[in-house]
Order: sequence, then structure tokens, then C-alpha cells
Amino acid sequence: MKISKPFLLSSLLVLLSSIIIASVFIKTPQNSKDIITMTEEQENGASIFKQFGVKIDKNPPQSKLDELQVNTWSKWSGQPMKIPWTFEAEETMYLLEGKVKVSVDGQEGSFEIGGGDLVVFPNGMKITWEVLEAVTKHYHLKK
Repeated sequence: MKISKPFLLSSLLVLLSSIIIASVFIKTPQNSKDIITMTEEQENGASIFKQFGVKIDKNPPQSKLDELQVNTWSKWSGQPMKIPWTFEAEETMYLLEGKVKVSVDGQEGSFEIGGGDLVVFPNGMKITWEVLEAVTKHYHLKK
């Protein structure tokens, strides 16, 4: 069976294109701890993720913030700094502005949270909190 040159070349081109596209869009994590898993998709397009046991709700709807009464929570602001922190209670925070890099003790890698994120840190978690851009947040400690 003889295969024509144009057919062979077009087949190779399709195969090569598929490999290139796959390598651009698919990143294989080097470590399973680097994986961010999406646990829920909301109707308005906001997503809830879990990273190292921290729940991150990107741009939750105003109705959810109203239901939680976020505007009645305590407020905290900080300039760029890097501090170790241990959560003595579950803490839910809503970041109004800024950007923070979070490294969880005992885990490789880090993640960033910022303005518009609703974040829940579990009781007892030890982190390094690095403020990259001045941050303002509302926070609530679970009793």
C-alpha cells in the first residue's frame, strides 16, 4: 500500500498541531499539592476553589455577602509585610482590596488572594501571610 506524500504531510501536520496545542493548554502538576480543585461553580460565574484546605470564593455575589452580613464584621488593614500566623479559630475574610501571598506551613508552593475574594481559613492552620499590595479586609472568627 502506497501513501501519497500530501496525505502523509497533512496527517503529520494535524498530529503536530494537536501536540503543540495540548502542551500549551495542559499543565501537568509536578506535585499533587500544586493542584487547585474547583469544588463548585456558581450561577454568576464566580468560582469556589480549595487550596491546601483553604476555601476561596472568587467574586461571590452581593447576595451572599449580604446574607453573611460581611459589612458588620471587624475590619483590618495592612501595608506590605510578611508575617507568620496561626489561626486560633476558623476565620472567614472578605478582601476589599489588595493582594496577599499565602504559604501554608508544611506545604510546597503558595497561592494568592485579593480584592473581591471571600476566603475561609480552618482553625489551627499555620501560614505565612505576605501582603504584596496594601490590603483591607473584613473578617469573622467562628466561635
